[in-house]
Amino acid sequence: MNRIDHIAGHTYHGRKGAIENAFRYSVDYILLNPEAEVKTPRLFSLDRANIVNWRKRDHGGAPGKGQGAAWLRDQFTQLGVSQPATLTLLTQPRVLGHVFNPVSFWFCFDEDDQLYAVVAEVTNTFGTRHSYLCHNPNFAPIQPSDRIVADKLMHVSPFQKIEGSYTFRFDYRPDKVGVWIDYGREKGGLIATLSGPRAPLSDRTILWSLVRRPFGARRAFFLILWQALKLKLKKARFRPFRHAPVPNHPVSRIREP
Repeated sequence: MNRIDHIAGHTYHGRKGAIENAFRYSVDYILLNPEAEVKTPRLFSLDRANIVNWRKRDHGGAPGKGQGAAWLRDQFTQLGVSQPATLTLLTQPRVLGHVFNPVSFWFCFDEDDQLYAVVAEVTNTFGTRHSYLCHNPNFAPIQPSDRIVADKLMHVSPFQKIEGSYTFRFDYRPDKVGVWIDYGREKGGLIATLSGPRAPLSDRTILWSLVRRPFGARRAFFLILWQALKLKLKKARFRPFRHAPVPNHPVSRIREP
C-alpha cells in the first residue's frame, strides 16, 4: 500500500441488557502502511507536526511511548507468529496535536496478500493499553464471515464488567473496511462497529472532515464522556478502574476452538 487512505466512517455502539443505550457517530480514520514511504498531502505529516498527523509513538507499546510497526514485529517474534509481508494500521490521526484511540487495528498480510492476523490495540480513557491477536486456526486467511473470539482481559468501560469475551469480525477490501465487535454475547454487553469507504487522503478530504467533525479524536473523547454521563443518569452500575486488574503482558492470543 503506497498511499494513505481516508475512512469517512461511522461507529455504532449498542448496549444490551436491562439498561439500554445506543449511539451512532461519524468518525474520521486513516489507513496506512507505517513501514512504506508515501507522499502525503500538505496538511498531513508522518512523525512531525502539522494540522493533521500520525506519530509512531502513539502505537505499538504504551501510549506516547510506542515503537510502531517494530513493536508489532517484535511481539510476533516472541509469540512465534510468522512475520507479515505487509501490514496496515487503521486508526484515528492526531488533529491539532491531540489523539485518543479507543481501538486501532493492525492488519497483517502474508506473501500472497492474504489477511491472516489482526491485532486490536485497545486503549482505555485512563491510558492503559492491551492488544488482542486475532486469527483463525492455523492462521488461515480471515474472511468477512469469520468470527474470532478473544477473552476480555482489560477494563475498558467502568460501566462494563471485565469478564467475558470479544467476538471480532473483519471485512477488509480495496474499497472499504469494516470491523464488528460483540462483547458479552452470553450475558449481555454491547455491540461496537466501525465501517466506511476507503479513499485517498487529500487536503480536500482533510479540510472537509475538519469542517464536518472538528477537533478529531478530541471530539470522540468528549462524546464518550457524554455517553458515560447518560449511563450514570440511567443508574448503570459503575465499576471503578482502581479495582480492575492490568494484564502483565501486552498481547493476548485468541481463544482456541
